[in-house]
Parts: sequence; C-alpha cells; structure tokens
Amino acid sequence: MDSTGHSPQSLTWKENKWIRFLVTCVIAVLGGFFFQLIHMPIPWLLGSMVFVLIGSKLWRGISFYWPAQIRNTGMIIIGYTLGLSFTASTLVQIGQQLPTMILFTALLLLCAGGIAFVVSKISGIPYPTILMGSIPGGLSQMVSLAEEMKSIDLTVVTFLQVSRLIMIMFSVPLLIFSPLFHVTGSHSAAISDAAGASGYAALFPHIWLFAAVCILLAVVGQKIKFPTAFLLGPMIGTILLNLSGYEGHSLPPLVLEFSQLMMGSYIGLLLKPENLKNKVKIVLLALLNGVALIGCSIILSLLLEQLHDITLATSFLSLSPGGMDQMAFIAKEVNGDLSVITSYQLFRTLFIFFAVPPLLRLIFRSMLMGKERAH
Repeated sequence: MDSTGHSPQSLTWKENKWIRFLVTCVIAVLGGFFFQLIHMPIPWLLGSMVFVLIGSKLWRGISFYWPAQIRNTGMIIIGYTLGLSFTASTLVQIGQQLPTMILFTALLLLCAGGIAFVVSKISGIPYPTILMGSIPGGLSQMVSLAEEMKSIDLTVVTFLQVSRLIMIMFSVPLLIFSPLFHVTGSHSAAISDAAGASGYAALFPHIWLFAAVCILLAVVGQKIKFPTAFLLGPMIGTILLNLSGYEGHSLPPLVLEFSQLMMGSYIGLLLKPENLKNKVKIVLLALLNGVALIGCSIILSLLLEQLHDITLATSFLSLSPGGMDQMAFIAKEVNGDLSVITSYQLFRTLFIFFAVPPLLRLIFRSMLMGKERAH
C-alpha cells in the first residue's frame, strides 16, 4: 500500500492508457446508443460528448483518455465528406457569393465584439479576455494567441470558447428542428438509403487514392500550421481529385457515425470547469455570451436568406458560430446545401486565422497606449 491507500497494481491498472481509452470508448458508445434511442439529432456526436463529459467528472477513480490521433482521423473523414459536395458549378456559385461572405463574416465578428464589450462591463473581466473567448470558430487560434499575451486569462478564454462550441452543438440542432426553421423531419434516412444503395463496393478502387491524398494533405497542413489542417487538408484534396475527374462516393452511415463518436468523445474531455475561479459567474457569462451570439446569427441568417436563393436552415448553418465539422453533421440531417455552408464556414475560419490575430494585437496595443496616456 502507498500513502493514498492504493496498491501499486491498482495504480498501474488505472494509469494504463489502453484501459483508460477502453473505458472512455465504452462510455462514448453508450452515450451514442442512448441519444439515438431518444431520437436526439446527431446522436453519436452529442451522446458521446455528454456521456464522456459527465462520466469523466463523476468517475474520479480513472482518468478518461481519448487520443488526439483518433479525433484527427474523424476530422479526415469529415473533410472527405465535405469535399465531395464541391463541384465546378458550386465553385462558380461560391465566387458569386464572395462579397456576401466578406460582409456577413465582418458583421458576425462585429456582433461578437459588441457582445464581448457588454459582458466585460457586466462581469468586470478585462475586455481582451472576453473578446478572445467570444471570437466564433477560432478555438485553437485564440487559445494560441492568448498564450502569447501575459495579460489575458487563458483559462477563461478556453472555457468560453469550448462552452460556446458545446452550446452550439446542442442548441443548433434543436433550433433547426424547431418550427422556426420549418424542418419537419430528419434527412438521415435518405442519406442511409443513398449510401446503402451504393454500399462499400462503390467506394473502390478510388477510395485508396482519396485516402492517400487526404492523409498526405492533413499531415502537410499540420506541418505548415494550416488552420484545422486535419479537416481542411482532406477537404481540399477531395475537391482537387473531384475536379480532376476522379469520382468519390459517399461513405456508409456507419463510418459517418463512427466519425461523430471520434469527435464527440474528444470534445467531451476538453471542458474542465474545475480549473475555473468564480465558477458560477463564469458559467453564467458563458451562457449569456453564447445565447447572444446565437441570436445574432439567427438575425443575420434571416437577412442572408433574403439576399440569396437558399433555405433558412442553410443560411443559419452557414453563419452559425460553431465549427465547420459540427455544422456539416447537422446539414446532412436537414438536407442543407453543404457546399454553401462549408464555404461560409471555411471563409470565416481562414479570415479568423489570417486577419483576426493581427487586428486583435493592434486593438490591444491601442488600448494599452490609451491607458498609459490616461495615467
């Protein structure tokens, strides 16, 4: 026995990565089955996420484990699926909508900035910290940037970003299936029928070429620090192969459900509320921030629907302040236009990656100089 009352054998068992992964996997699968049983949207993403999140907090005896490589594999599968939706005609349509993409991305970011200002005034937390926690769709970029700046509370930024993603994944499917969006049923059955008709055999032999290119571009993208490389690399590779004349086929439903579980389990372990100071206050601020941002997205999507010949569901998913991968899952459920949704989400991701960090540095520098002059 050691000082904690555990034998060395039990400690070894609980620290074994394979055992920890197996326990996490079982909990995630149970969550997927349960959410499917109660007819929740995207059950394998939401179910695995919720069960792993709750299980990891309740079961203190073992530390849950989910390798990043599995999450990355799930993102490669999603990237391939997104890439299949792009054809030469959709690229022309995207070119025509480019001015609208710029306008609505700017409007959404301005809304995020305004909401962050109000939340900062209410909470007393410095504006730069709230702002970096409010930028939609930029979790990895904002956390990396926050690490560079000593005055910013990294824990608060991470919590705001991750809690917004979790709110989006729950609220967006429920909103999409509400009377507001006039979606009467899930499109999952149609997807299953289409994929089942072609089956696994239709994937071959081209799937080997698509797999090799997707993996290669994911690894290269990571090396050159491309944003969400394991999603965008495979997507770009699939688009290029499609335009070159190679025909890619939709993956079977089982593979897509598996990719949801790969993503959901990883996200479920991201949120660590035990690291927060003033937990209740920060949780309430995160809820306020998330609800306000979703409200702004709905208003902007109503405007986008009027400007272009797209459904309200497609416009909302295009502007929703979540991740491209989660929006793609929901888009498949409601028969949304994947190419339009992905284009808007991709443009915002790239804009946040390349343009927002220098802009934020400029804003924060100006604020700092203003404070120095005031003193």
